[in-house]
Amino acid sequence: MSLIDTHCHLDDGLFDDVAAVVERARGDGVTNVITVATSLASSRRCIVLSEEHAEVWAAVGIHPNEAAAAGASDFSAVASLVGRPRVVALGETGLDRYWNDTPFDLQQNYFRRHFALSAQTGLPVIIHQRDCPGQMLAFLKEMAREFGASGRLNGVMHSFTGDAAFAAACLELGLYISFAGIVTFKKAADLREVAKTIPADRILVETDAPFLSPEPLRGKHPNEPARVVHTARRLAETRGEDFGAFCEQTTRNARSLFHRGRYGYDA
Repeated sequence: MSLIDTHCHLDDGLFDDVAAVVERARGDGVTNVITVATSLASSRRCIVLSEEHAEVWAAVGIHPNEAAAAGASDFSAVASLVGRPRVVALGETGLDRYWNDTPFDLQQNYFRRHFALSAQTGLPVIIHQRDCPGQMLAFLKEMAREFGASGRLNGVMHSFTGDAAFAAACLELGLYISFAGIVTFKKAADLREVAKTIPADRILVETDAPFLSPEPLRGKHPNEPARVVHTARRLAETRGEDFGAFCEQTTRNARSLFHRGRYGYDA
């Protein structure tokens, strides 16, 4: 069995011993993790962590809730990092109507920059969406027309919590769907029904650590990559699939998405 935690934040200050976190993950069959940035400083920290730990890959980008605090040259500096050998994705980026820390037009501006950079580099975009599915879908369709290959986008909807119709629309646009610990929660029956509809070759798993600890560890902080096993097991049960086979499938999916632009499928 092997698993890839496709979204965590190892640069978060809650992790004071990343080597131990990575070791625990490896002990539970999590062969790789992608540590995802939220700002220029975070992007640089994620790259350092990926260079220090062979199991770690990095994503670089500016989160929508961090865009207002970004300097005028920050995105250009992020773009200069994409050639680093451990960088496999852009983000996280997206749209957020829950916090409204950044004016919505500025969020859209930064989101578009990530897609333009994706079109230039072949790196997938890690997409954050909160409380604006309609606006997100409209924006994604616009990006697909402007930057998509045959109208399809290169990326993943991370920590998915939408309904089946939204998932189907994202899939139609070429995106992968990733589930975090929320899908294991007792009151997430509707989300588990959505998980049943995702094609086997388009589903991913993640922790979003240090947040969203899955059942049976909900409320125990910080979450960490080793706990992605619980999310994968619940998804396999929900979908009526063998756990080992589901793990191997999601690992293939992760390698296909995050490595196809740079390293080839078997990186």
